[in-house]
Amino acid sequence: MSDESSQAAGGTYLDRIVPDVLRRLAERRSRVPLAVLQADVNPGSRPSFAAALEAPGISLIAEVKRHSPSKGPIRPNLDVRQVATAYERAGARAISVLTEQDHFRGSLADLLTAAQSTSLPLLRKDFVIDHYQVYEAAAFGASAVLLIARLLDDGQLDRLSGLAFDLGLDVLLEVHDSEELQRALAISGAIVGVNNRDLSTFEVSLQTTVELAALVPSGRVLVGESGIGRHDEVERLAAHGVDAVLVGETLLRSPDLDEAVRALLEPVPLVATRPPRD
Repeated sequence: MSDESSQAAGGTYLDRIVPDVLRRLAERRSRVPLAVLQADVNPGSRPSFAAALEAPGISLIAEVKRHSPSKGPIRPNLDVRQVATAYERAGARAISVLTEQDHFRGSLADLLTAAQSTSLPLLRKDFVIDHYQVYEAAAFGASAVLLIARLLDDGQLDRLSGLAFDLGLDVLLEVHDSEELQRALAISGAIVGVNNRDLSTFEVSLQTTVELAALVPSGRVLVGESGIGRHDEVERLAAHGVDAVLVGETLLRSPDLDEAVRALLEPVPLVATRPPRD
């Protein structure tokens, strides 16, 4: 196990998830040598995730997710190609693909299918704790990789984000409180994602993003994640300077994805300018 793999994860859900992530990682490593992944990486072959989120008006990162450990099945028979093309058609600017296998029922095959189905930038959303997973993200068509501050120490954040940047990937660095935010801001170039869901308890509050947004400098791209399901909530976040929202469950429970995206976004709110901070 590499140094990026050794971490301390607290909380009921993380205690359940991380051991399975490590087990699956070991299985994949035994099947596919790192050198094979490295040969499949083609930096710059996918569109920029960060640039998509910097476009005028609040951006939607629409999620591909079958299952949630807290909510159970969301869209068990999800067709990745159909969902990805619907998201692009309806106006999403990026797509997040859950690749964790045991608790979210995702896979790297889903990421690859999405890459083959849409021209939108893709985020690999998983519990990334090792450099091998960053290479996987790049090899399977991602434009960005999620790193979770709660799972990684400062050295791991620096090494994994640095590798991602070297491979042409953007980094969405997820935080839940002000202490994690300060650690994220120390990673130059990382997009800040505020998760309204506490990964220890899975309780959700939109106020988390509202409060932390005031601490994020105006030059950083800011994403609100989890618990966002209505247009007025998107408007509220845009008014606090949030550049993008990541939404999955609300969209995926709808039989009409196009209409669900439009109901969430239209009219697309303008993003308020956050004041600069020292």
